[in-house]
Amino acid sequence: MATLDFQSTVIEKSFEKPIVVDFWAAWCGPCRVLGPVITSLAQDAGDQWELIKVDTEANEELARKYQVMSIPNVKMFHKGEVVAEFQGALSKSQIQRWLDTHLPSAEK
Repeated sequence: MATLDFQSTVIEKSFEKPIVVDFWAAWCGPCRVLGPVITSLAQDAGDQWELIKVDTEANEELARKYQVMSIPNVKMFHKGEVVAEFQGALSKSQIQRWLDTHLPSAEK
């Protein structure tokens, strides 16, 4: 797997639109539950926000840097900063509520 350029893929791009990062691992059961749900929401969102999936096994330094203590861990980046996060496999409606609460409006 190619190394993720987190700086350009997430940090820099988050100045254009919010980036939602799903920290996960292949061995994580709840991650396998969350993955398709959050991917579906990202597809439905169009250009409103973008989903990036980060395998914590392949990106241990990133997981440490962003204090990912348990997975799944989802963080929203906006203007280079983490502005919201949640842990665990939430339902589609719970994730949508989280997005509605934390996605910055166009004027922000």
